[in-house]
Amino acid sequence: MNPDNSYDQSPQSDVRRSTPPPIPPALPPVLRPPGTAVAPLSNAEELNLAMLCHLLAIFTGFFGPLIVWLMKKDQSGFIDHHGREAINFQLTVLIVMVLLGATTFVLMLVLIGFVLLPVLFIIPILALVAEIIGAVAASKGEWFRYPCSIRFF
Repeated sequence: MNPDNSYDQSPQSDVRRSTPPPIPPALPPVLRPPGTAVAPLSNAEELNLAMLCHLLAIFTGFFGPLIVWLMKKDQSGFIDHHGREAINFQLTVLIVMVLLGATTFVLMLVLIGFVLLPVLFIIPILALVAEIIGAVAASKGEWFRYPCSIRFF
């Protein structure tokens, strides 16, 4: 018998015996050929990524939720919903802060803009509270919509 066991040397068979080739590891979703299915996310992954959309918004504005949403929106409707909500809310807050800041600056030149100055500090605090509420709702598996948010997406 051959030491590598690759050939059966019995007189009945001259057929080569070998172990089947190893199964290649699964490719990550990014490297899969177009048109192939992507493994579905587990429930815990969906909840965590949806919660991450809201929490990243606290530190990165709309950029963090946008990245997560673009990467995972096709794999989960739950992540798609929460990502869109976080992005829409962050864009709404950005627009309101820019408009309010410009209005305050213009009115400060006339010396009545100091009335709007406290509002510039209240809006980010309210936005932080809404983002935390959204993150908690996403971690519980609830569908959450931000109040007073313009629906861009």
